[in-house]
Amino acid sequence: AHIGETSTRLNLVATWREATVFTDAERAALEVAEQGTRIADAAGGVTDEAWANAAEHYDEDQLAALMSLIALINAFNRLNVINQQPAGDYKVGQFG
Repeated sequence: AHIGETSTRLNLVATWREATVFTDAERAALEVAEQGTRIADAAGGVTDEAWANAAEHYDEDQLAALMSLIALINAFNRLNVINQQPAGDYKVGQFG
């Protein structure tokens, strides 16, 4: 774990729907992130319902930041796929 996150929460992100360690606001953000990332499964993009749920927890600036972070992380992930760079190799402190 790093920067205040526990290993438990980090390990449960993939099962966020079932896990009980995330707040309603975090679940709303994870829903938007999942729908915005799994584009093959969501041809219509993020649903109005997911946006409305997120808007109950985040203001317009926060939603814009969330959208930007989702897009940026997706870009990083696609670059890693192109370069055949496996995930999970990072070690805390390796860059500084």
